[in-house]
Amino acid sequence: MNETKEAVNIPECAAYLAEGYDVVVIGAGHAGVEAALASARLGMKTALFALNLDTVANMPCNPSIGGTAKGHLVREIDALGGEMAKAADKTFLQSRMLNRGKGPAVYSLRVQSDRRAYQARMKHTIELTENLDLKQAEVVHIEINEGRVEGVVTAVGAYYPAKCVIVASGTYLKGKIIIGDHSYGGGPDGCQPANELSESLKAAGVSIMRFKTGTPARVNRSTVDFSKMEVQEGDNPVVPMSFETKVPGENTEVCYLTYTNAETHRVIMDNLHRSPLYSGKIEGVGPRYCPSIEDKIVRFKDKERHQLFIEPMGANTEEMYVQGMSSSLPEDVQIKMLRTIKGLENVKMMRTAYAIEYDCCDPTQLYASLEFKEIEGLYGAGQFNGSSGYEEAAAQGLIAGINAARKLQGKDPVILDRSSSYIGTLIDDLVTKGTHEPYRMMTSRSEYRLLLRQDNADFRLTPLGHEVGLICDERYERFCNKWKAINDEVERIEKIVLPPSEKVLKYLEGHNSTPISTGARFCDLLRRPELDYVSLMELVGDEVILDSQSAEEVEILVKYSGYIERQNKQVEQFKKLEAKKLPKDINYDEISGLRLEARQKLNKLKPHSIGQASRISGVSPADISVLLVYIEQSARKE
Repeated sequence: MNETKEAVNIPECAAYLAEGYDVVVIGAGHAGVEAALASARLGMKTALFALNLDTVANMPCNPSIGGTAKGHLVREIDALGGEMAKAADKTFLQSRMLNRGKGPAVYSLRVQSDRRAYQARMKHTIELTENLDLKQAEVVHIEINEGRVEGVVTAVGAYYPAKCVIVASGTYLKGKIIIGDHSYGGGPDGCQPANELSESLKAAGVSIMRFKTGTPARVNRSTVDFSKMEVQEGDNPVVPMSFETKVPGENTEVCYLTYTNAETHRVIMDNLHRSPLYSGKIEGVGPRYCPSIEDKIVRFKDKERHQLFIEPMGANTEEMYVQGMSSSLPEDVQIKMLRTIKGLENVKMMRTAYAIEYDCCDPTQLYASLEFKEIEGLYGAGQFNGSSGYEEAAAQGLIAGINAARKLQGKDPVILDRSSSYIGTLIDDLVTKGTHEPYRMMTSRSEYRLLLRQDNADFRLTPLGHEVGLICDERYERFCNKWKAINDEVERIEKIVLPPSEKVLKYLEGHNSTPISTGARFCDLLRRPELDYVSLMELVGDEVILDSQSAEEVEILVKYSGYIERQNKQVEQFKKLEAKKLPKDINYDEISGLRLEARQKLNKLKPHSIGQASRISGVSPADISVLLVYIEQSARKE
């Protein structure tokens, strides 16, 4: 056997040689699915490994897609040619646009999904994709020689040679479920954990962190009194997630709103000593922006109540999800606190809430392409990179899949910067700043959020998706026609002037808008907050020929033109610093004038530009000045 292994270079831990692939993806959650689809669609022979094929694209927490800032990510994934938005449109139960009361920069689409329908659609899409093999197996070892990936080994000893490997392991790496004093090795939803791959990664020099997340209980619909709760209706009309969806579906379910109360808080506080969060049983770091209910009560003692949303899990199940009540308290305490909630007095719990600890990597070990700096051909994506959320995972998976394929095609990687997308912001935050807790995307993380709206994600990224090869020519032509029509309309209405006629004055009065005494430009009137494009067009007597989303785009471009211009100037300054590239082989210890902390951080993170260096914690403006002088001097010498 050893002679055979040596002849074909099979690792010692393998039993036999299996089929070879261009790209192997480990984990079939939201990151792995997008990574595998992107790689295969770009012509790479790809294998996608899942511990259990029944958990492909599983939603172990809330069965929803989108939400604040996350809706932006889904639109960007779609604009680049990813799959998440299309699956969300086909399988949603309720669709709502969040933050309508605020500006368009923070409008965020969210759908409550049919969990099993979403899974089934994604799994079938994978099965029908050319160049892509879906396999049920646990990968226990990644073979790396001389700093280069060579393949993977499964638990049964199969060795799959591979030119690139993407780790998208979610919360499965050494997963540990914790409910009160009870804990056991396991993945989400009662699945088995992946216990061996962490050691292989550590042996390869990958720095591993321990994080924690959690999920609320699921309860039986028939035991909930919805008459005591506030109804949360979906939107009408429905706005689709995907730019490709022309006829969106209809809302078939509603969600409900209720609240914790003083009795709920008393039950939690009386049993706080039994919480593994406070007893020391949980070692992993949890998400600051999605805390457990016991953490909320302790941290926000002044709040009399906390919102809870009761949401359906699917069209063919009676399970309801109690959003906002994530917990790791003992099961008996969970039942007691649930029954203090208005509408849940007689509730029956179907699945107990739990916390889960898992291994993930320090993302500062990655380039912005999501390839490991010290291991060629190895990529990380999703919660393995320290993030949280299905949308963050899918976005990273898409970029990792694209870049693994482009590496094998001999092309430069796709690097999205902060000014181009929320995806670029997400990845830059992870690889430049790192994270000490599960990272969650929020609109406040972007300096350019007025430019990075969800409505214009196609304008920003579809040309790149077409260039990469994930957007077909037909879709690209439709995109070009759409944006030509929008820009033509903005140009047209710039020339329209409305007189101070009786009709116009009556319109302005009816909208509580200041009257005009001389002719006013259409665009100047449209910039008034109380006026809108459609009603102004009716006033002019012109028919609105654009679809509703394009009409909204025209209105946003006109209303916020001044702010958009200002942010574009900020982006110009940002790009100047990003254009000042730093060689990978710089030894920062040899640059005089840099502080010790800056040298250590720069040597570790190896920033690709002055711009990225400026965002590293511990690198001061004075250090950046030293680097700028160094670059200028180096350029002169050359």
